[in-house]
Amino acid sequence: MRVLTDIFATGSQAASYVMGAIVLGAAGLAALWSLRIDDIAGWAFDVLGAGFVGLLTLLVLGTVYCLVQLRRVRGDDEAADFWFLTGMQLASGVATLALTYTLFGISLGIGSLAGQALTPETVQAIIRELTASFSLAFMTTVIGLPLSAALRTVLVVVHGKQRLQTRPLTVSGKV
Repeated sequence: MRVLTDIFATGSQAASYVMGAIVLGAAGLAALWSLRIDDIAGWAFDVLGAGFVGLLTLLVLGTVYCLVQLRRVRGDDEAADFWFLTGMQLASGVATLALTYTLFGISLGIGSLAGQALTPETVQAIIRELTASFSLAFMTTVIGLPLSAALRTVLVVVHGKQRLQTRPLTVSGKV
C-alpha cells in the first residue's frame, strides 16, 4: 500500500508541474500574441494533431515524474542513477517523437502529390494540402527538439547538483 501511495504522490506532483507549465505557457502565448486559450488549443490540435499532443504529454509527464523521483532519492546513488537514466530516455523520446512526426508530415505531403494530376486548376488545392502536411512536419520539430533539450538539461543539472551534495569535490585528494 505504501508503494501505491508513493507512486500516487509522485505522480500527482509531476502532473501538477506539467499542468502548471502548460497553463503558464498558454497564458504567455495568449498575452504575447493576443490570442484566446481555446484558439491556442485549437491550433495545437489542428496543426500538430491529437496523436502528437497526447504522446508528447505522456513523455513529458514521464520525464517530470522521473525528475520528481530523482529529487526524492537523495543520497541513494543507485536509485538516483536509475531515475536519471530513465528520465533521460524519456526526454530523448521527445526528440525522437518530434523527428518521427516530421518525417511523417513530409511523407504525407509527398504522398499527396503522387496521387494527383498537377494542372493549373489543381495547383492551388495541392499546394494548400502540401502546406498543411509540411506545417505538421516542421512544427513538431520546432516544438519537440527544444523541449527535449530543456528536459535533458534540467535532469543533468539536478542530477549533477545531487551528486555534488552527496560526494563533495576534492582537490588533490583533499576534501
